[in-house]
Amino acid sequence: MAKIMVQGTGSTVGKSVLVAALCRIFKQDGLKVCPYKSQNMALNSYITLDGKEMGRAQVLQAYAAGLEPEVYMNPILLKPSSDRQCQVVVNGKVYCNSSAKEYHNLKPQFSKMLKEEFEKIEKDFDVIVMEGAGSPAEINLRDRDIVNMGMAELVDAPVVLVGDIDKGGVFASLVGTMVLLSDEEKKRIKGTIINKFRGDIDILTPGIDMLEDITKISNLGVVPYFRLQLEDEDGSMMEINKEVTDKIDVAVIMLPHISNFTDVDPLKNEEDVSVRFVTSLNEFKNPDLLVIPGSKNTIGDLNYLKESGLYEKIKAYSKNGNILGICGGYQILGKTLKDPYGVESKVEEAEGLGLLDVHTVFNEEKITTRINGELKEKGAEILGIDNIKEDLYGYEIHMGETTYGQDGTPLFHIISRNGETVSCDDGAINKKGNIMGTYIHGIFDGVSFRESLVNKLRQEKGLDLKKSGKYEALREAELDKLAHIVRSSLDMNKIYEIIGLEPKK
Repeated sequence: MAKIMVQGTGSTVGKSVLVAALCRIFKQDGLKVCPYKSQNMALNSYITLDGKEMGRAQVLQAYAAGLEPEVYMNPILLKPSSDRQCQVVVNGKVYCNSSAKEYHNLKPQFSKMLKEEFEKIEKDFDVIVMEGAGSPAEINLRDRDIVNMGMAELVDAPVVLVGDIDKGGVFASLVGTMVLLSDEEKKRIKGTIINKFRGDIDILTPGIDMLEDITKISNLGVVPYFRLQLEDEDGSMMEINKEVTDKIDVAVIMLPHISNFTDVDPLKNEEDVSVRFVTSLNEFKNPDLLVIPGSKNTIGDLNYLKESGLYEKIKAYSKNGNILGICGGYQILGKTLKDPYGVESKVEEAEGLGLLDVHTVFNEEKITTRINGELKEKGAEILGIDNIKEDLYGYEIHMGETTYGQDGTPLFHIISRNGETVSCDDGAINKKGNIMGTYIHGIFDGVSFRESLVNKLRQEKGLDLKKSGKYEALREAELDKLAHIVRSSLDMNKIYEIIGLEPKK
């Protein structure tokens, strides 16, 4: 079975995007292709149709391959809650909370599972495009590696090595990585790729010749620096825009433990909307909409808001400004947050912003569901928009259970979870209609709510109302652009030779 693994000289060199590009290219060439990353560390996650959790990088790659995302594409997901602790998600469900050392000791027991499951999915596809993590030259982790060379050896996959020239030092990074590999590992690398190049390729050519001479490995191509509206797995490749660049100013608080920041990506595709990230008090300004996003350590991030001065700034802004909290951000907008089991932190109770009359208690059981819903009639009335009974969907990932106080008014009504009919409320809205919260990640993916909310902001500024486009259609177009750029940059005939298939004409 054909397979190829994309490894990198380090994190953020562009492995995830290049895997997505190869998935789309192989799909365009008529092959049944599947993305795969044995272990992903990221705070951006996604819930599959059967209610399981996986990394969002493999979700984008699945779409590139024309597939519905499923957890076999990312069997192990690590979600850091602090510098030394993370939640370990195995096959879509929480396995344990672990320190880095404890997880390192767990790796050997996962190897057999990974090999057996990989061999199962091999039978269903023409080619699997695998992704490594960080660098294969992390020699302190090599003896128990299950995501780079360890995984490549486990399933006998050829490897291409990617370096990021935009950082500088790409030749040293590629050569240095090779130096730290064993002889057997070096043999596994069949080509190098230089990513994120800006400038004249002729000036780069002598360096490529020297690289090939030193490593004895072919360079497969140079991919130019580009900007496309495609999500990133953990924010590390994200260009953090801090400036207002259009008529509607949407500001997102860059929490220390921010998760699922991709929730705001569809807003970036509105033609007159600027999305920027606030990392300090002096960057706050006066946005048209403030988004407090998800968090893997909600009480810790709430304390950050208090210590940084953003807590009081948000409270002052709330008198006239518009605020939307999503998941952890929703919890922060409430009155109290309690963590009696130490699920997210050692702080047992904290006072929220108190802008919504809701109260959150963190439970030991994680809720992971795909949902469909509608806007509550009262919520639509307060917002002054049409009720939304279609095109409202997303997913829930949270440990907290939120209840309403006397003045708590639900915003949404959930009508299905993981395909089963339910009837329950979600989120909250204040009486004035300028403060909202919800547990629904992906709330802007559907057209209706996004269009209604952005048009409300336009109306407040005296701007013309506009129709919103389907986010999924834009994503498909961007993936095709990505495939064109990468196909034009790489020696695809050589890549087909590496995976042992005839190139498509």
